[in-house]
Amino acid sequence: MLARMSSEPEQQIGVGTPDAFQRLWTPHRMAYIQGEGKPTGDGAGDGCPFCSIPGKSDEDGLVIARGEVTYAVLNLYPYNSGHLLVVPYRHVADYTDLDHAETVELAEQTKRAMTAIRTASGAHGFNIGLNQGSAAGAGIAPHLHQHVVPRWGGDANFMPVVGHTKVLPQLLADTRRMLAEVWPA
Repeated sequence: MLARMSSEPEQQIGVGTPDAFQRLWTPHRMAYIQGEGKPTGDGAGDGCPFCSIPGKSDEDGLVIARGEVTYAVLNLYPYNSGHLLVVPYRHVADYTDLDHAETVELAEQTKRAMTAIRTASGAHGFNIGLNQGSAAGAGIAPHLHQHVVPRWGGDANFMPVVGHTKVLPQLLADTRRMLAEVWPA
């Protein structure tokens, strides 16, 4: 039995009984929660999704742009619409292990990402960062990836604060197409 909060005396509500709350079901998030698609080890051959994505079509892999040593891909579990990752092709875990060309292109792709997102959606700002290691929050720690998260004034509304839910108004395939069309050369 679930109790509904009100100023009236507490009343018990059974499963399936209307309680005036609307629910957003996000069953696709269960794959993330259960660790589906995460590498089984630290090596490139251990099921690393960032190593397998370049072998897919742009549409199937949600790749927005491909460079010589890095690529930009949408995050499967975005914090905001347009949340993308800049990833080196080489399976490397730490920023200090990048070679010069990878370091330069990671920065250049990040700048292109910001330009494309601003052009496509008018982002007001960005959170940009690398989570180094699982202790720092890296979901796939063995393969370096930089987050580029667009932000808008007021985007932290009641849903994530109260409902612990993020509402994304666009399908990933549509976001990928929109950003790919405006990606700077």
